[in-house]
Amino acid sequence: MKSSLRRWLPAAALSVAVGCTPADGAASAEPAPSPSGKEAAYCRALHKELPATLNGLKRRSGGPASEFTASWGDPAVTLRCGVRKPLILTPGYKRYRPGSATWEVNGVEWMPEQQPDGSVRCTTSKREAWVEVTVPEEFTGEAGGLGLFDALSDAVRKTVPFGMI
Repeated sequence: MKSSLRRWLPAAALSVAVGCTPADGAASAEPAPSPSGKEAAYCRALHKELPATLNGLKRRSGGPASEFTASWGDPAVTLRCGVRKPLILTPGYKRYRPGSATWEVNGVEWMPEQQPDGSVRCTTSKREAWVEVTVPEEFTGEAGGLGLFDALSDAVRKTVPFGMI
């Protein structure tokens, strides 16, 4: 039985999630990340571990083709590895929130941010590379489910070491 992603995410996490500026844009409109060094190696390893399906959504091509991005379904759930630190964790940003709420799935912490288009962007925390997953509004209701972050968290935990960046 599929559970609602909105119901699954802790209410506190969604209540403190903030919208991003238009410059943040949707993940599909952004260029592929370009990490280097160890961060790039972690992202390449993650790319190889990503599942072929997420809650029945098939992995697809589209968006910027890169070993640092992946997407599933239409509208697409997108993953980007090697992205910059989220703005809400950056001192000086007008919506800086140093204690932003996170939730844990299979040993991986995710920080949700509600986006202006209704999607939810979830970014890992306490990992050696930032990994961001954007879930379209269509999948944050009844169509979404816990399995989405179950599989992604397992892949992140296997390939991106715990640490503070």
